[in-house]
Amino acid sequence: MRAPISVILPTLNAADHLPACLNSLGEGLAEGLIRELILSDGGSTDATLQIAQSAGAEVVTGPASRGGQLRRGAEAAQGEWLLILHADSVLAPGWAEAVLRALPTPGAYHFRLRFDAGGVASLMVAAWANARARRFHLPYGDQGLLIDRATYEAAGGYADMPLMEDVALARALGARLQELPAEIVTSAEKYQRQGWLRRGGRNLLTLARYLMGADPAKLAQAYRKA
Repeated sequence: MRAPISVILPTLNAADHLPACLNSLGEGLAEGLIRELILSDGGSTDATLQIAQSAGAEVVTGPASRGGQLRRGAEAAQGEWLLILHADSVLAPGWAEAVLRALPTPGAYHFRLRFDAGGVASLMVAAWANARARRFHLPYGDQGLLIDRATYEAAGGYADMPLMEDVALARALGARLQELPAEIVTSAEKYQRQGWLRRGGRNLLTLARYLMGADPAKLAQAYRKA
């Protein structure tokens, strides 16, 4: 029997974080869960592609747009399940066991978020993200997504949009999105550089504007300038 999971990573100059992300997949390889690793790149100019190729990843390329990259990665995948991760996130020990328990029940699952930084601000932002995902079924992409192919296609898959592609798919999935009893540890670099309150507030404002109908392309432009 072939391993069930295709791992998909959207990347753009992710060389600094990619090795740790890839190393965390070892549990899944040991358990026979991972069929293939697909890196969907948006034009990296650093060592991202070399790292991916050294890890045996299949690389697909195209314009830099998170939604478009994820859509291309999913189209290239052959597994019955898709595991979508950000390159600056690391699956915490024990994730493979949680995934094994979930596989008999088709659907969509996300991980509990934790940041790779200490402090009250880190805990509060992670707690809000986990509460939002649990209560409103709106996890962001940095919380990972495990989804079977049929559920993914029934929800319409990822839209080719530069921002909020994770929220768009989450809204299509609704209550089918459930939390896995396992953590994913994501980089706090942007929060530390921009300030926890400032970045957290900006993320919340961007989400609110999107839910009220704002154009994702315009949101992406404003997001990059902030």
